Amino acid sequence: MAYFDAASAAPLHPVARQALLAALDDGWADPARLYREGRKARMLLDAAREAAAEAVGCRADELVFTPSGTRAVHTGVAGALAGRRRVGRHLIVSAVEHSSVLHSAEAFEAEGGSVTQVPVHRTGAVSPSGYAAALRTDTALAVLQSANHEVGTAQPVTEVAEVCRAAGVPLLVDAAQSLGWGPVEGGWSLLAASAHKWGGPSGVGLLVVRKGVRFAAQDPADERESGRAPGFENIPAVVAAVASLRAVRAEAAQESVRLRELTERIRARVPRLVPDVEVVGDPEHRLPGIVTFSCLYVDGETLLHELDREGFAVSSGSSCTSSTLTPSHVLKAMGVLSEGNVRVSLPLGTAEEDVERFLAVLPGVVAGVRDKLGAPAAAAPAAAEPAALVVDALGKRCPIPVIELAKVFPGVPVGGTVRVLSDDEAARLDIPAWCEMRGQEYVGEEPADGGTAYLVRRLG
Repeated sequence: MAYFDAASAAPLHPVARQALLAALDDGWADPARLYREGRKARMLLDAAREAAAEAVGCRADELVFTPSGTRAVHTGVAGALAGRRRVGRHLIVSAVEHSSVLHSAEAFEAEGGSVTQVPVHRTGAVSPSGYAAALRTDTALAVLQSANHEVGTAQPVTEVAEVCRAAGVPLLVDAAQSLGWGPVEGGWSLLAASAHKWGGPSGVGLLVVRKGVRFAAQDPADERESGRAPGFENIPAVVAAVASLRAVRAEAAQESVRLRELTERIRARVPRLVPDVEVVGDPEHRLPGIVTFSCLYVDGETLLHELDREGFAVSSGSSCTSSTLTPSHVLKAMGVLSEGNVRVSLPLGTAEEDVERFLAVLPGVVAGVRDKLGAPAAAAPAAAEPAALVVDALGKRCPIPVIELAKVFPGVPVGGTVRVLSDDEAARLDIPAWCEMRGQEYVGEEPADGGTAYLVRRLG
């Protein structure tokens, strides 16, 4: 099996495994105790904290270990908002943040706070001016990921941090995807990360709160981890997490060049090998190992299953893979195609042969899925149709509405329109994206019995 889903969880690094086994023997005792075994555990924990702080670029007393990256985000957001409650009850996030950030924002809003979501460009990047425009006198905190987890786009953290600092607003950076590649630059105030993203064991997160940032932990008082992560520390896992972070950092310079070349190969060749594909995310300002593309007329869940049969583990942001049938909030915010979405995220050490085999297998897999769904051929002729058509796709799920649109469109004369009826939320994103890819005009939407009517006009 070629594992291409490192953005979800990287394989355990060999150094992490070795450190974990060693620390199980020496790091099991309570580090708060003064007897020998407790002192040994404390020495391991302190050494891990020092090493982690060096890798992050902060002071050791600014960093605590949490039970997960999600927990680090929730604790960081809640604590910073509570610490600056007198300033106001306004939170700024980007529209493409990880769900842990958005869930924190939802909880804050439910408690009476207000939240502004900063939009992104079609590449998935925010504009620093977008954060500047969102800042208010009552803004307590701003949050921005260092790089996107679904499409790999790197965010302008340094510039946004400058904007926030000028306004006296702390910036929390979710560095889960990027910390293994290097420290986060810029004047950020808080930082969260997760060890299983860089090859450490699951169940370990990092939370950094810079000195001078007002912070009020919201959990019940606890003497461990500065009161910011209550509970007994998992010292063996912490030691393994930090050991793997140092190990991947040592490999990062060489591996980033190699993985970037492999992902560029995928970005360039997939559109040539497979018709009707949109490669998404910023082509230059991106993480080395992530490449994401969307295929028209493809059921994302079926595509992932078929790739799995061929020996490839990939992930998807397609609404077709979700039980809620709701498109990925990241793809939706970017305004790109959501159907048939595939994210390839390469772990350290990925073999070039595996990438070549993926590129060889993909065209046949996509063609097979399209054939099962009755998708139109790339340039299939069609019988003439009237200038104004109604495509009834009510009750049909992604990607069927777009397939039905594509089937009738070749017979529509220039200037003619097609009215697609659909009750699938994904159609609101996929039909405009299809128009963008095809150079046709998306006129808009209007209410219709049982759903929504999406109007498309043929330009050429």
